[in-house]
Amino acid sequence: MSLSINLPSAGGLRRYALRDRAPFQAPPAGAQFDRIAYSAAHVVADPLAAIDPWLQCAVDWDATIAYRQRLWALGLGVAEAMDTAQRGMGLDWPTSLELIRRSLDAARDVPGARVASGCGTDHLAPEDARNIDDVIRAYEEQMAAIEGLGGRLIVMASRALARVARGPADYERVYDRILGQAREPVILHWLGDMFDPALKGYWGSGDVDAAMRTALGVIAAHPDKVDGIKISLLDKDKEIAMRRRLPAGVRMYTGDDFNYAELIAGDGQGELPNHRHSDALLGIFDAIAPAASAALAELAAGNVDAFNRILVPTVPLSRHIFSAPTRFYKTGVVFMAWLNGHQDHFAMVGGQQSARSLQHFAELFRLADGAGLLEQPELAVGRMKTLLAMHGVDGD
Repeated sequence: MSLSINLPSAGGLRRYALRDRAPFQAPPAGAQFDRIAYSAAHVVADPLAAIDPWLQCAVDWDATIAYRQRLWALGLGVAEAMDTAQRGMGLDWPTSLELIRRSLDAARDVPGARVASGCGTDHLAPEDARNIDDVIRAYEEQMAAIEGLGGRLIVMASRALARVARGPADYERVYDRILGQAREPVILHWLGDMFDPALKGYWGSGDVDAAMRTALGVIAAHPDKVDGIKISLLDKDKEIAMRRRLPAGVRMYTGDDFNYAELIAGDGQGELPNHRHSDALLGIFDAIAPAASAALAELAAGNVDAFNRILVPTVPLSRHIFSAPTRFYKTGVVFMAWLNGHQDHFAMVGGQQSARSLQHFAELFRLADGAGLLEQPELAVGRMKTLLAMHGVDGD
């Protein structure tokens, strides 16, 4: 007999019967993908810490690192201390640096584990940035700290730079300085304002095509220092247009949580190999890690149909998790981790478990089941009933 639960919908409570789906099988240890795939990983809050959650941050380090070990075991890299980890949205720079240190230490025990770490300016409050030199110094401070730990950099978009820059030339000056000093090729990070309103007009223009020209100019000036660029604009056509213009060997890391399946599969078009598909650096890969791993293994084996059969059904779930206000997507990511037993509670840094409605969670539950992503259905139903009960709803 299949499991069922009462779930709220627009018309009231409705009975939902879960589908009988076999769990995704992890690829064999050491399996090789033909795409580089980073999961931007969340942090597990410590719900027992005696803090004010809206004002202070407490992390359960053991559970947080255990989650990264799970991602590595599935063949995924970890993009550390990014916005999925609530960087700059509850997770401050000192805690971020400690997270990076612990993640790098743990990765040394995992053959082939990939870690790239977010380097930004978030210890400099945007209102305290007086000029471009302040922004450069802030980037340099974080660069030195991360590289001192042996980490590779993801150069994150800067709220302070967006505030003080007066045009593209200011962005060119900052990135020329930062890239010129980087020890190893970095991943650049272009986050759209749907993820962070403070980044509106990044690269010196509110026009996306003009901003893209500036970013491409920065890359062209330092092709040996740029491993790739992650763009999160939720516009597949813009991503493809930029991908077609990248220098040889510079990767496009899709950050498009609405269209990632087709962007990763690629279209086979373009003058250079790196023009024909995107690699991945995605927040949604945290929530759909087993499906992402299984799909990437099929793609590497040349089974494009199987790749699509696994990954395409996850897209509606991702679009729901990343629905507007998109900056609250982290709540859905952590909810999935709780439903699937990867943490014992649904508490978040900054108290952001309250950022979505009960109907949002109910639809997320349905979509996760439809995509085959409830790894332990009985546990997921029990935890969903707990959430319903907290809101005065009887799931039975």
